[in-house]
Amino acid sequence: MGTESTGIGSSYLMDSFGRSLLAELQDNARLSTAELARRVGLSPTATAERLKQMEELGIVLRYTVEMDREALGLEVLAFIRMTCDGQHYFRLMEFVQTLEEVRECHHLTGGDAFLLKVTTTSMSALEALIEALLPYGNPVTSVVLSTPVERRKFAITGKLTSVTKKRTVRTGRR
Repeated sequence: MGTESTGIGSSYLMDSFGRSLLAELQDNARLSTAELARRVGLSPTATAERLKQMEELGIVLRYTVEMDREALGLEVLAFIRMTCDGQHYFRLMEFVQTLEEVRECHHLTGGDAFLLKVTTTSMSALEALIEALLPYGNPVTSVVLSTPVERRKFAITGKLTSVTKKRTVRTGRR
């Protein structure tokens, strides 16, 4: 079947056309297939097929829209580092998934168990969120003053090393 050492078998997806396709999508994920094809130099059919394969392999995970959090009334951006003992660990993982203020949750090595990226409408709302986290561990909060670098594009190197499906955290709810 032409499977390469990466276990992917479709490393051609990361040729110059594939790299160009991913670069264009990072700039604007709303481009039509016809416009993407024009920009990368492929036919619309070949472009659509590559996109489908990239989605199936997990290279392209989703197409999203970015919004201005302040325009949505989310004035406060903060990071909360959480330490917790074993008995609170899984309860904390479940709890943060229910909080709409949590934009991202990262499981860490080192002294902290988790790093939460949160947005709130006010400092008092941030305070309430911190208080809600207290039963699960020790929160240490840093409020963002400004963001000199925001969401950089991924470097598209052309080397497809491996794509594995990420393990989803099970909460017992669906």
